[in-house]
Amino acid sequence: MNPTTESLPALPGVGRRLAGMFYEALLLIGVLAAAVVVPHLILAAATGILLSTPVLRVYVFLVLAAYFLWHWRNGGQTLAMRTWRLRILTRGNAIPSLLQLAIRYVLAWPSILLFGAGLLWALLDRDRQFLHDRLAGTRIVFA
Repeated sequence: MNPTTESLPALPGVGRRLAGMFYEALLLIGVLAAAVVVPHLILAAATGILLSTPVLRVYVFLVLAAYFLWHWRNGGQTLAMRTWRLRILTRGNAIPSLLQLAIRYVLAWPSILLFGAGLLWALLDRDRQFLHDRLAGTRIVFA
């Protein structure tokens, strides 16, 4: 076996990464409850103010950005990724820059919301990576 391929981290299958995403979605219910629902209810009860839908969408986007970027930058894994033994690295197996992680986060939204088109991309990709990973220069590997 080639010595350079022995040192490369193994790439998990699409199914494992999708299972990790599903588990992540379950964990995000708690994150969103703590960071969005509870403060919004307190604001409404204390002042009678309800935030408009566009403001709430931007707030949720930013809360989730903070959650993902912090976890990805500090250890390369969210809690769900730790459970499924997944980690984010660059194509060169380095820790991604904050810019790469921000690009990955922003591109993941259309990748998922456009009927999962960016996720289906993994079926065609030579490394079985999602489209947002390919475009951001990142990849998911076994931790």
